Amino acid sequence: MKPRKIPLRKCVACQQMMPKKQLIRVVRTPEDEVMIDLSGKKSGRGAYLCGQVSCFKLAHKNRALDRALKTTVKPEIYEQLARDFIAVEDEFTAMAKQESDDDE
Repeated sequence: MKPRKIPLRKCVACQQMMPKKQLIRVVRTPEDEVMIDLSGKKSGRGAYLCGQVSCFKLAHKNRALDRALKTTVKPEIYEQLARDFIAVEDEFTAMAKQESDDDE
């Protein structure tokens, strides 16, 4: 049986290619709302970040999310994303660990 192809995406901050499931998606919805999308299925334009706070800070410093989402991300949205990112980071790492355990 042919091995299943794993979709790769690039982190907008560190430019590293990684499997899609190992990255956190930030999405700009059709209503121009910017939020974190853990499911990876919300409609809108998406950008991917490594599950590390350092990558989020680098993306904020370099305005990488602005370019990737093709919109100006306001400072208060960055602050909200920072709070969400820190809250989601633990959940994201737990999900990634669970998936790796399931693969074994």
